Amino acid sequence: MLSERRLEVLRAIVQDYVGTEEPVGSKALTERHRLGVSPATVRNDMAVLEDEGYIAQPHTSAGRIPTDKGYRLFVDRLAGVKPLSTPERRAIHNFLDGAVDLDDVVGRTVRLLAQLTRQVAVVQYPSLTRSTVRHVELLSLAPARLMLVLITDTGRVEQRLVDCPAPFSDTSMADLRARLNSRVVGRRFADVPQLVQDLPESFDTEDRATVSTVLATLLETLVEETEERLMIGGTANLTRFGHDFPLTIRPVLEALEEQVVLLKLLGEAKESGMTVRIGHENAHEGLNSTSVVSVGYGSGDEAVAKLGVVGPTRMDYPGTMGAVRAVARYVGQILAES
Repeated sequence: MLSERRLEVLRAIVQDYVGTEEPVGSKALTERHRLGVSPATVRNDMAVLEDEGYIAQPHTSAGRIPTDKGYRLFVDRLAGVKPLSTPERRAIHNFLDGAVDLDDVVGRTVRLLAQLTRQVAVVQYPSLTRSTVRHVELLSLAPARLMLVLITDTGRVEQRLVDCPAPFSDTSMADLRARLNSRVVGRRFADVPQLVQDLPESFDTEDRATVSTVLATLLETLVEETEERLMIGGTANLTRFGHDFPLTIRPVLEALEEQVVLLKLLGEAKESGMTVRIGHENAHEGLNSTSVVSVGYGSGDEAVAKLGVVGPTRMDYPGTMGAVRAVARYVGQILAES
């Protein structure tokens, strides 16, 4: 276990390196921080931190930089989440408040996160499997053709065309719409099949085949699409950190193009808490020089998806964690109110 003083030295090294981009020496530490000890003591503390693998000497420079292990300890023990200023919070509210639908919410969130953190922003669309039904709409397109519209509590809208086996009157359609909504609104998708299984039997014989066809289409719509949807933005921000990537930025850019990689990075949506993966904690080799900060968001207590940022390990962790958490809260509020 490191002493409190050595933890303070590590905190100072991380803060200085993130701020200056230069390896940090003992003289600079004692000048910039009130550590209450001599430069010789700080040098001794730095030697212990280096032996323990928390800092390293990048080249012949006298200074040291944090390692992945050092950043990990900083995030776990030393970094509080930096609260956003009132103007920043107001800017988030104003920017997200004008969104007109789910695609707009996700698009605005990506742009906002990228601007606030100056990193790459990744936002996962809300998952159908973790949503509830807000409304089912049926629209007549022709005597034997309908449009089924499913609206979720997260604002997601799914539309399907239904070719009916026989003409379906407006009266019957209105009846089906009313009965369907009375059973499924506010219910989880997983519960819907059982809630509607006996519905056809409550209709006249000539309408039962059409009702069954509409229900079959609804149940198909409820099945989660195999490919989760993501939106990514701010990739150009990485070019500002060229020297943070040892050889080339290309492996990072290639990894960011793979949706499966990004979904794994964000983690399971049901994990709503803040997750910070640093350097080699990221399983994908191309992202070993990056850190990922992610958190769940949703319209209630349970997360329906994740959002986060990807940037170099030399990251302002308190500020990034604060921005990611604040944006996730606002998105959750918008989904709850929409």
